[in-house]
Amino acid sequence: MKILANDGISALGKSILEAAGHQVSTEKVDQTALASTINEQGFDAVLVRSATTVRKEVIDACPGLRLIGRGGVGMDNIDVAYARQKGLTVINTPASSSQSVAELVMGHLFSISRFLNDSFKNMSSGDFATLKKNYAKGVELRGKTLGIIGFGRIGQSLATYALGAGMKVIAIERSARIQPINLKIGGQTVEVPVKVVADLTEVIAQLDYISIHVPKQADGAAVIGPKEFQLMKKGVRLVNAARGGVIDEMALLEALQNGTVSAAALDVFENEPTPLKALLDHPHIACTPHIGAATLEAQDRIGEELADLIIAFAKEA
Repeated sequence: MKILANDGISALGKSILEAAGHQVSTEKVDQTALASTINEQGFDAVLVRSATTVRKEVIDACPGLRLIGRGGVGMDNIDVAYARQKGLTVINTPASSSQSVAELVMGHLFSISRFLNDSFKNMSSGDFATLKKNYAKGVELRGKTLGIIGFGRIGQSLATYALGAGMKVIAIERSARIQPINLKIGGQTVEVPVKVVADLTEVIAQLDYISIHVPKQADGAAVIGPKEFQLMKKGVRLVNAARGGVIDEMALLEALQNGTVSAAALDVFENEPTPLKALLDHPHIACTPHIGAATLEAQDRIGEELADLIIAFAKEA
């Protein structure tokens, strides 16, 4: 097969594919030229991350395309149902980036609890005494309650880190249950039961921290909007490393202004790659440029999983 990895693929994934006899191009093609390039160069498969979209127009324009691959979890940048209806195979790698996203969230939780994002930007001012006073009211994670909205692979991975840090965890998902979480500590595995509730409003007022791990909603509605902010505990801290749009960004700015939210961390934004400047400049928002899955280890896992799936597809074709 001839494969266009338009948003890149790890060297490991590329080498596995090439060892199996496939051709892999990692030369970036502009979105506007994607369909024409696929046709002109005869690509059988296109692999994307979050930067490239494969919509109905591209699918219709590329009759020779056989497979679309997404390195990562969410596939909202691909018209998945339409592609499958047209006979294309669509694959992704939902398990490969769970740990890396969970670790980024934990980093953000520590950061917004101790003002790390803002203090770093201001240390060069030289006014050490004032800075020490300004950032002297941090809080500890231990003993605080973390609400995890969406309790799939990433949410459960985050729970292991949060529990290990001494946090209480409540999960919110469609089906209420008790979910056992396995913590591996010192060569031993400890099973911790986590309560999962189906109604966010049932527990939202109890939460000191909230992390969101759900896909972009089909109707485009925010999971956290004005109604949810009104129900939150005063001073809550919020992290979004899922998808832009699952938090109403204007409502978030208002909640920061009125003190409902004391700090927030965003790895994803509604208007990527040009996020709202008010979010980027806000002293109580820690921002990263959609790097949840961007660790060397995760990229290798993603590349290897994509390669294995493509090789299996080619053998069955």
